[in-house]
Amino acid sequence: MKYFFYITIIFISCNKENSDYPHPCLFENCSTDFKLVYIGDTLSQNSNGYWEIDYAGLNYFQICGKLSELNDRYVINKVPLTEANFDSDYWVLFDSLRFQIPMYSYLGWFDDQTMNTPIPIGTYTYTMVDLIDLHPPLNIVGYQIPKYFCWECPYAPSIVGVHSKYNYRPTCNVLLDDEMVGDTINIFIETIFNSDLGQREVINNQLKVVVI
Repeated sequence: MKYFFYITIIFISCNKENSDYPHPCLFENCSTDFKLVYIGDTLSQNSNGYWEIDYAGLNYFQICGKLSELNDRYVINKVPLTEANFDSDYWVLFDSLRFQIPMYSYLGWFDDQTMNTPIPIGTYTYTMVDLIDLHPPLNIVGYQIPKYFCWECPYAPSIVGVHSKYNYRPTCNVLLDDEMVGDTINIFIETIFNSDLGQREVINNQLKVVVI
């Protein structure tokens, strides 16, 4: 009977401690606001809910978020326990790569008497083929899945996707090149309010991007 009394006290104490965790966000209202920025300009959605990017050369666009603030219980040393995870359905495969470099002759010509800037005598082209055997597909948000990836391993979720943690302004840079013109890209965002113990709220967003 004495042992049962002790166990009951411990059980009640644990339940009371767990019930002390408040809602993760101030005023019990968690919200997200994500926008696209391209070459310094903040874009807006069209009437169909798509984000249109007018392609202007090899570059990247940026996803910029704004999150509602957390309850002080979930802010440690002024660092909020937030997490935004980015993923997309668009992958890039590297088959071959070709680039040119300038060639210079020994004791060649220079553009002035200081001899600081040599004048090239031509170019040399390097070609790399079968890159797919060396580099796995690249997701445009910025990650790759290894060839022998362990999907059952506990660390798997930390490798898939790109993560922006512990801030109210999560961002993600997304690759953009001419092969994407005319394509539609889906960006998936999972935002976690309080990534530690206690109550948490998860909000999922999807951004539909059209490159024109």
